[in-house]
Amino acid sequence: MRTPVVEKVIVHMGVGESGQHLVNAEEILKTITGQGVVRCFAKRTLPAFAIKKSEPIGCKVTLRGQRAQAFLETALGIVEKALARSQFDSLGNVSFGIEEHTDFPGMRYDPNIGVFGMDVTVVIKRPGERICKRRIATRKVPTGHRVTVEDAISFLNESYGVEVM
Repeated sequence: MRTPVVEKVIVHMGVGESGQHLVNAEEILKTITGQGVVRCFAKRTLPAFAIKKSEPIGCKVTLRGQRAQAFLETALGIVEKALARSQFDSLGNVSFGIEEHTDFPGMRYDPNIGVFGMDVTVVIKRPGERICKRRIATRKVPTGHRVTVEDAISFLNESYGVEVM
């Protein structure tokens, strides 16, 4: 129960506009992850960027289980298994960016599509943290059972060979 696990991996592409550019990003994300894509919508109007409220401006995928682990191994290989300590939050989650989708195996540059970057967020939990989210007999997760930054760093180092600077 003390061994941390990867609960989920969220891959997000913020395009900033709707239309064909967003459709291209959705297709790329679907190809890379092998899973369906969900659109993200603007929360408020930003006239300086020509963004209206509730307009689709990005897409994301949530991966769990074996797909999450396989994607994480590939993504960490692209960033050369080096992360900064500032990329971890207080709950042990880690986020990093990938500059070009063409770094993934099987992806090529197409001048009609362009180059897309993406953000990857990894949520690391310990088994048993469901007690704070279940409907019946909800309890708080004890402080000693929460994943800390040091726990997350040691887990990623042991499982994926990641070095933290």
